[in-house]
Amino acid sequence: MKRVLILLLVVTLTVLPTIGCGATDQQQEDEAPTGNSEELTKVQVLLDWYPNTNHTGIYVAKDKGFYEEEGLEVEIIQPTGGGSAEPIAAGKGDFGISYQEQVTYARTAENPLPIKAIAAIIQHNTSGFASPVEKGIETGKDFEGKKYGGWGSPMEEAMIKAVMEKEDGDFSKVETVNIGELDFFTSVKDHVDFTWIYYGWDGVASELKDYPINFIKLQEVEPDLDFYTPVIIAKEDYIQENPELTKKFLNATRKGYEYAIESPEDAVQSLLKASPEIDKELAVASQKYLAKEYKADVDRWGEMSLDRWENYSNWMLERGLIENELDAKEAFTNEYLPE
Repeated sequence: MKRVLILLLVVTLTVLPTIGCGATDQQQEDEAPTGNSEELTKVQVLLDWYPNTNHTGIYVAKDKGFYEEEGLEVEIIQPTGGGSAEPIAAGKGDFGISYQEQVTYARTAENPLPIKAIAAIIQHNTSGFASPVEKGIETGKDFEGKKYGGWGSPMEEAMIKAVMEKEDGDFSKVETVNIGELDFFTSVKDHVDFTWIYYGWDGVASELKDYPINFIKLQEVEPDLDFYTPVIIAKEDYIQENPELTKKFLNATRKGYEYAIESPEDAVQSLLKASPEIDKELAVASQKYLAKEYKADVDRWGEMSLDRWENYSNWMLERGLIENELDAKEAFTNEYLPE
């Protein structure tokens, strides 16, 4: 899950012509709808990466028949690379899983992509910097003299600087090491002192492994870094031309996530049925953690706030991560969410 964020932060804004050949979840394909498929409207959902607990509500909605109840036949597809923003903008899928930062990059680029966020899957950013307890890294000041494992993206550098600034830390004293495909546990054991993780996956895994870590949650240090990650996106003209279909899709998806909130252990079985290669113990633990995060402090699943979009895009602009100011009001909408 951590790799997803980094890869999407370096958006190439190049349409991927092969996305239609992306890997489809075979188990889901094998389970044909119980109704007459000719009466169902086919919808493609492009994931951001491999299936994981961020996506559970979508798999629940498909497995439990919530999409069928709305007259939809949903196909879940893994992209071949680069995330979902470019193919969605090119009309290569109907809905996609993305991130607030990717939408911001896409809409402020020299050649903007006409995509819009239509629902927040999780209400708050659950990522941060993690390290083994024995490394003694408790604040941004403690990054000095340490090795950070990442990919050298401008976003990583900006976030490390932001955390260190709160403690008068000197970023020049941090060494960045490219860790490639290494997971958190391997990287901090043999190569680096700290790295960037999502607590809902690697943090939960550390608890299961009884592996004590120090975790610096980004939003708790810098409130502007409380961005929506992940979000559901669509092409602007698609939702304008298909408002009722969009509402039906989000209503069924909302039921899936509400089910995951109420019954996380059962809900995760829909994800595991589709992707049995996922570690079951970790998936269940992660699902229980995310059950409290999907809605968190809002009454309606998927709700997004203008302040959150403005604060994060302004933060990016101030640090030179984007060249143009984001029109935040146009970057997202709550219009299609069920009441």
